[in-house]
Amino acid sequence: MTAWWGADMGRPDVGIAAFGMDTVTLAGPLQAKLEAMAAGGFGQVMLKAADLVSHPGGWKAAARAVRASGLRPTGFQVLRDFEGLPHHLHPYKVEVAQAMLEMCAEVGAPVLLVCSSTSTHALDDRQRMARDLRKLAMLAVPLGIRIAYEALSWGRYVNDPAAAWDLVCQADCPNLGLGLDSYHWFASQTPLDLLDELDPQRIFLVQLSDFMWQEVRSFEERLTTARTFRVFPGEGVHSEPLARWVLQLHQLGYRGDYSFEVFNDDYQQLPLERVVARARRSATWLAEDVLHGAVAAVPWPHHARV
Repeated sequence: MTAWWGADMGRPDVGIAAFGMDTVTLAGPLQAKLEAMAAGGFGQVMLKAADLVSHPGGWKAAARAVRASGLRPTGFQVLRDFEGLPHHLHPYKVEVAQAMLEMCAEVGAPVLLVCSSTSTHALDDRQRMARDLRKLAMLAVPLGIRIAYEALSWGRYVNDPAAAWDLVCQADCPNLGLGLDSYHWFASQTPLDLLDELDPQRIFLVQLSDFMWQEVRSFEERLTTARTFRVFPGEGVHSEPLARWVLQLHQLGYRGDYSFEVFNDDYQQLPLERVVARARRSATWLAEDVLHGAVAAVPWPHHARV
């Protein structure tokens, strides 16, 4: 019998339906974002807490709007700086986490994304970090929510997927798993072989984006690129390795969701339908050429040619 936190891993194939968009990619109010995604042919949406709390009718009205849109929530983001805090800060973050879990449940999102701490107040204590993540996972159990722990490439102590996986294993909760982000993977030049060490049943979310230079040469450039100039898969210079990364995840057995997390200041100034159309081209390339083709020479995306 499959546990509820692994139920979405049973999809036998991956098509366009496996791909969705993050609301962070689009400008404007939540309702306009939902309508643009649905009109563009997407069936799921990755939400952020600000989408709900900034809604003019309040966060519960925002949750009703999401349910009425027909889009399936991919997940909910993002809880930051949670693990490893000293005792006087920990209760504060637990209250924040409980509020985010409540919103996550109200909107019907199955996954809460948690990013590794960047706080200068966090302690380099792996036992404490694992204990904190275990507590968060236990808080999520009654709500039927999974916790996807993602290593930010600028995290204070956990800044690569291997370290995040070690903590997930140490915490040892079935509804605690990994969130993987292709930007952080390639910006930090994490070896592709690391995927083989991960359990696909414990990968709860994969977020996809690319960028337009081969490497980030400084911490500041990595941070700036991440927050202002990501592009869709197939639009950047890492199209081929990114395609192989997705293909290897598929061959490993991952059958969960993919979401385009593309922070881009230029896209924030474009009509929503133009941005959604770019995302749709990317999803079509990944679903039809990369995953369905699954050939030794990954085809270059047609929309990336010049």
